[in-house]
Amino acid sequence: MLQEISIRNLGVIDDAVLELHPGLNVVTGETGAGKTMVVSGLGLLLGSRADAGLVRTGAASAVVEGMVDLPADHPALARAEEAGGDVSDGLILARSVAAGGRSRAHVGGRSAPVSVLAELGEQLVAVHGQADQWRLRRPEEHRDLVDAAGGPRLVAAREAYAACHDQLLAVRDEVERLRALARDRAQEADALQFGLEQIEALAPEAGEDEALRREDGRLSHAEDLRGGAGRAHAALAGADDTVMSDAPSVTGLLAEAQAALAGPAEADPELAALRTRVDELAYLASDVASDLSAYAAAVDLDPERLAWVQERRAALGGLTRKYGESVDEVIEWGRRAALRLDELLGADDRIDALAEQEQTLRVRLGELAGALSTARAKAAAALGKAVTKELGHLAMGKALVQVAVTQRPDPEGLAVPGMAEPVRYTRHGVDDIEIQLAANPGAPARSVTKAASGGELSRVMLALEVVAGAGAGASVPTFVFDEVDAGVGGKAALDVGARLAALAEHAQVLVVTHLPQVAAYADRHLVVEKASDGHVTASGIHLVEGSERESELARMMTGVETDSALEHARELLASAVARRGR
Repeated sequence: MLQEISIRNLGVIDDAVLELHPGLNVVTGETGAGKTMVVSGLGLLLGSRADAGLVRTGAASAVVEGMVDLPADHPALARAEEAGGDVSDGLILARSVAAGGRSRAHVGGRSAPVSVLAELGEQLVAVHGQADQWRLRRPEEHRDLVDAAGGPRLVAAREAYAACHDQLLAVRDEVERLRALARDRAQEADALQFGLEQIEALAPEAGEDEALRREDGRLSHAEDLRGGAGRAHAALAGADDTVMSDAPSVTGLLAEAQAALAGPAEADPELAALRTRVDELAYLASDVASDLSAYAAAVDLDPERLAWVQERRAALGGLTRKYGESVDEVIEWGRRAALRLDELLGADDRIDALAEQEQTLRVRLGELAGALSTARAKAAAALGKAVTKELGHLAMGKALVQVAVTQRPDPEGLAVPGMAEPVRYTRHGVDDIEIQLAANPGAPARSVTKAASGGELSRVMLALEVVAGAGAGASVPTFVFDEVDAGVGGKAALDVGARLAALAEHAQVLVVTHLPQVAAYADRHLVVEKASDGHVTASGIHLVEGSERESELARMMTGVETDSALEHARELLASAVARRGR
């Protein structure tokens, strides 16, 4: 709820602060004193269009600030935090309008777009003025009012329908996506099938390309490898042929070195250590010579094997150019391709299954739409009856309110049990809901926004809010009514006050009025007064209690404060207290 509103340099208001009660707040004052500026300032605070003409003459800008107290789980706090605002100590909203027309908004101490104020406004305050009945001018609000009046069962039916509708759209979108991609799927499947057939024909093994590369190298250079190993062996161990039989060998020379050191080494440990190292060299040379001999004997001079290896490498190279940089990557591509091919080949089956599921969901959605429509029709009838009864207390005793629940035929729409032909449907159901008013007996019922005057529209909205509030269905924490009592007087004005008080039992209410019968019901009575210079100063909006309140009510009744007017004011206050039961 609104705790406090501060207004500076707005119209005739120089500087004023309104401290508000959680219940019924009434703002009164003489004509032209600036009561309407309070509502205008609140409108600015809630994101309405800025008008530089509202800035007080001579001032640089007009500023409106508001402190809002909300429960921790209220969605407005979450939205304010999303906008960067600090709500740790409550929600503070601010709006400034420069004399040049530029407007700025702040939420929780941070600069924010004016649109954020508008979003918060719809969650915080419902403004009902003769020129601002947005809740009745928007068709979706008619639907929401009926759904709220229907209680938990209707809300559950609406949620079940919406969930089924979302599921149906998801299935339909998937079917359309799969069908739209049918040609692309066929082309992709052909490409995958061709690649898999190529891989299957060669049946590559992991690491095969590297193994073949090494074998190709050995086979291509077999003679050089064998010759090199043989010559190295001869150098180490000596040649086997007679031509090179006299050539010295490493092993022979090392044997001579061993023999030369054998005797002298026994006399000197240092030389003995050197002889040991020569022995190690002799052992290593003999071992390497043996390995070289074995390697040379194993080198295969096989032209046919070489040709096969090179052909195999060329074939595998064709795969790696298309499907991966190595045979291992080719094998992994084939694994993924096989899975994707199975998915593509099964797509038609999936389309058929989804199409069947779509049809099942359409049938189910039709059943849920029928149940929702029936619940709405029942709630609409009850709402119309209750609002009509309320209007009897608001000087509109001859008016009749009814809530029309209709559907629009659509050949491509939804088949609903009990309805003769398919109807248009949305996520909110198949129903068009319109609150209608017949202001006089015999008059045709028309949309309430067309059939009611500004004052009547405010009273219809008041009746709707009272009915919703009685069912704990108040949609916002604060309601503002500007001149809701226009054209009302006498006992009917007392009834209007009583209905406002009834709404204030469930929500905060702020009313700008000129009727003492309405003001008498206030929990907090604020009076707007101009100073001698024609402006409303810091003390220009003040709380009246006790005798001051009686004096204000007397002024509202007769224009002057007489003994009889004061006595009538006391009687009016006593009557209001009695009717409120306190």
